[in-house]
Amino acid sequence: MKIYPDNSVILAPLAGYTDHPYRSSAIRHGCRYAFTEMIDAGSLVYGHRKTLSMLKRGSDEKWLGVQIVGSDHDLLRKASEIINGSECDILDFNLGCPAKKVAKKGEGAALAKKTEEAIRAFEVLVKTSRIPVTVKTRILDEADPAPTVFLVKKLVDAGAAAVTLHGRVMSKFYSGDVKTMVIAEVARSVKTQLVANGGAFGHATAETLRKETGCSCIMVARGAMGNPWIFEEIAKGPEFIPPTPEALACEIGLHVADMAGLYGEEVGVRISRKLMIDYVKGRGYPGELKNSVCKIKTLDELKAYLDDVRRGPTPRYRKWLEQNPDAPRKLTV
Repeated sequence: MKIYPDNSVILAPLAGYTDHPYRSSAIRHGCRYAFTEMIDAGSLVYGHRKTLSMLKRGSDEKWLGVQIVGSDHDLLRKASEIINGSECDILDFNLGCPAKKVAKKGEGAALAKKTEEAIRAFEVLVKTSRIPVTVKTRILDEADPAPTVFLVKKLVDAGAAAVTLHGRVMSKFYSGDVKTMVIAEVARSVKTQLVANGGAFGHATAETLRKETGCSCIMVARGAMGNPWIFEEIAKGPEFIPPTPEALACEIGLHVADMAGLYGEEVGVRISRKLMIDYVKGRGYPGELKNSVCKIKTLDELKAYLDDVRRGPTPRYRKWLEQNPDAPRKLTV
């Protein structure tokens, strides 16, 4: 049984990003499968209020996956038991995070390098969870698929309902080429559903990822930052029309308002600043607009920023678009 329908585009778990307002923004533009932020098993077990709130499913969400990271078997077991009492549909185990603060604890991608330890930790979740358990990991070698094939086969044997595979090794973080050849070899080697991850920033790159890996389902991460329209774009292909400045401003306003509603206005607006920058990045807006974000502290102050967004990109960018009609576009002007 497949966890995801063929050709699904899944929103990856992103620490510091994929809270409910972020997921709602993606849902408005066609996302059907999304994950919570990556959750530390220990934080969940010790009852940190913010961490527990991450498990809450929004009224607009028909499906929600939760991802946890950890290595201590007792904490993983207890975290899984807590998740059993939530409304989440999938429990995903993180074996792919390359962040130093995660790696120094021997978790995430660092744990994946120790195959037997990773499998034992994963088995704890499988034995405890009442919902399907999946795993997200990375390739272990850029040139030789064998180590990654071995790891994924072990995970499947241990009960993985699906595996998401990022096509870069731990040391590359999120830069460099995605080694689709390795993902493709893994896909050919296992019967369990494999989801390809890495380098999908629009329809063209998503189709390349699918074609070169043989995976119909893909997971997007950075490609969705400031661009919830990526789900529409991948689905519609050449027929997709990028947002206008007005549509962009409206989406930013909705997203930040949701953040203020969830966290309170002061905190919600402050932690939304990075989102405001993401939304205008690569869309031809002047640098001054991005710099002005740090001064926004209230929803009223946000209005002036949104007015600037509605005015559209710089004349220089508009001229560039005219001179390069076939260039990829993230804004309709």
